[in-house]
Amino acid sequence: MSDRPTRALIVIDVQREYVDGNLPIGFPPLDVCLPNIAAAIDAAHEASIPVVLVQHVDAADSPVFAEGSRGAELHDTVSGAAPDLLLTKETVSCFGSGELAPWLEEHGIDTLTIAGFMTQHCDESTARDAADLGLAVELLADASGTLPLETPAGTLSARQVHERTLIVLASGFASVATTAAWISAVQADTPLPEPDLWASTEPARA
Repeated sequence: MSDRPTRALIVIDVQREYVDGNLPIGFPPLDVCLPNIAAAIDAAHEASIPVVLVQHVDAADSPVFAEGSRGAELHDTVSGAAPDLLLTKETVSCFGSGELAPWLEEHGIDTLTIAGFMTQHCDESTARDAADLGLAVELLADASGTLPLETPAGTLSARQVHERTLIVLASGFASVATTAAWISAVQADTPLPEPDLWASTEPARA
């Protein structure tokens, strides 16, 4: 990460499905994460940081994000965001379509800031792919969110899914910060502290 990062803000899947549809975000609460998403977009615009807006659309018969459905619509929080790039995807990672990586390279981006939904799904997949491409990654802890999960492997609350995902990402893939801390870094034109896998694994040596 450079001393003066060249950032882009990517806002992932802030759609009605996650607000009043079939996948309601549980943590952080919507009255926390949605205003923070809006604040991050405003701060990016003020700092001339490019904004990438992502919209997930599935087949018309899908139970979620179906093409043409209300759930697939962008939420009011972002629908007027005037993005520099509007990316429509069917994949989990925002890099899946092949459009994002060349666009970031063309614009000289070395730091990708992630906001939006869901923390452990599209956010995490995008963060890992970005890190593998050599980008510095930032994830806004209170401008992202998820919902509870129940699988054959067990059950987790939305808060547990969110916080555990952030811990793993912060160990070696992304700089995890609050929106307020990120805005301060943007205004100062400085990077966030980098993830440190060695320091994160200190409990194993204690």
